[in-house]
Amino acid sequence: MPHTASRYLAEGPRVGIRHFTYEDGAEFTARARESKDLHHPWLFPPDTAQAYTAYASRLIEDPSKAGFLVCEKSDGAIAGFININNIVEGGFQSGALGYGAFAHAAGRGLMREGLDLVVRYAFGPLRLHRLEINVQPLNAASIALARGCGFRLEGFSPKMLFVDGAWRDHERWAITAEMVREPGRR
Repeated sequence: MPHTASRYLAEGPRVGIRHFTYEDGAEFTARARESKDLHHPWLFPPDTAQAYTAYASRLIEDPSKAGFLVCEKSDGAIAGFININNIVEGGFQSGALGYGAFAHAAGRGLMREGLDLVVRYAFGPLRLHRLEINVQPLNAASIALARGCGFRLEGFSPKMLFVDGAWRDHERWAITAEMVREPGRR
């Protein structure tokens, strides 16, 4: 029996990560609409076909971005998304993470597994050295995910990002390739 290559870039016990495709639009936007209450006021993923196409095209075509869908291996359903934005090469070798779970998958540990896979992929094939997550201080679920995946709190930035009509304060969480390789760290 011939070996069939996985559709995933990396796999864990329950999820795999893969890049965005334009064909994911219908499922992604339906899940975004179902998850509005979960996401508000923290993030606003695209919930229309037109908005998804614009969003996905940036992740697919812009070399300073890498977008990943976290998919359940049991049925391929999209559980969430993790994007590496502002990828800078050279001496920096860094990127900024943004992510969101969809409501049907929230609280099941799928995003933690997916974020671990993305971190390893970023420090492996993408050859990055540092990843940073910027989180609004009251977003307890996002902070718990960052902490649970080994990110360390590095600072506080007042009025850092424009979200939901206002400039919002953010905590800065980061991880480096060395931190992932430390025994007992993750």
